[in-house]
Amino acid sequence: MESTQSQGGSRRERRGEGAGPSPACAPGQRCAVPVPRAGFLKAMARGPALQAEGSRRAGAGTRRGEAAARGVTMDITYLRTSLTFLFLPLVVFGAPADEPNLTEPGPGACKRCCDSLDSSTDTPPVPPSHHHFPYPVPEVRPYINITILKGEKGDRGEPGMPGKWGKEGPRGERGAQGQKGSKGQMGTAGDPCKHQYAAFSVGRKKALHSSEGFQVLIFDTVFVNLYSHFDMFNGKFYCSVGGLYYFSLNVHTWNFKETYMHIMHNEEEAVILYAQPSDRSIMQSQSLMLELQENDEIWVRLYKRERENAIYSDDVDVYITFSGYLVKPSIE
Repeated sequence: MESTQSQGGSRRERRGEGAGPSPACAPGQRCAVPVPRAGFLKAMARGPALQAEGSRRAGAGTRRGEAAARGVTMDITYLRTSLTFLFLPLVVFGAPADEPNLTEPGPGACKRCCDSLDSSTDTPPVPPSHHHFPYPVPEVRPYINITILKGEKGDRGEPGMPGKWGKEGPRGERGAQGQKGSKGQMGTAGDPCKHQYAAFSVGRKKALHSSEGFQVLIFDTVFVNLYSHFDMFNGKFYCSVGGLYYFSLNVHTWNFKETYMHIMHNEEEAVILYAQPSDRSIMQSQSLMLELQENDEIWVRLYKRERENAIYSDDVDVYITFSGYLVKPSIE
């Protein structure tokens, strides 16, 4: 509005340049400026148009002012938000204190066992940090999700070396007796050649005079030889079924001669059969029971001392017999 009036005044001044000088006005008084009549009428005719143009321009200025005011308000709001985040640690944590002395460990710090008690003399001083912050910096501990980084399962490795055997522990107490189990299945058949029986009975028809210190008695007549367990060539019985056996030996002595014999179990004397020299010849016998193991040997031996040792027989009758049989096997 003021701009419009000033423009109109300027025009009037330009149009009234030839009207002559303006009368002098005292300060603080309103002075009347003479205006030519033609110019005044023309200005009065353009007054409404000028007033409308001034109102339009005033409205545009008002809108520009409001937009500028809104921009300033938003800038102030952003500035306040930034300042709030900047000063928030000071309000929460307080003002930063002096830097701690890094040369002296705290009361809960770890020390090596070999360090001296006065650690301040041994540990070189650590220079203070040049990075000062107005508030304590929070400690950042990164967390890694192992399940994301976990790969596929690898192949099974080779077994390691076996460790040493530990010490044998004490023997534990005997546990309670368990319940009787069910009957098992029938086992496989045994060896068909394995017989649980053994028996023999042999004799001799010829007389015998011992000519050496020890002499095996050989028999020439077979009465019973079950499964051929008695060997007629070397005069020995070989045990093929372990168990309890009964043996008996019968001989006829020779008059005026000594009879000295042993029933041998392997290489040991089991029993003796003895008769002193006499003017008469008689029948003499010996018997016993032995527990034999498999492959044991039973045989008869003559023993010659200072006197002549002999047993009597003839080619017709059998005077000398040796017999044995299994009474009870070890495993039934």
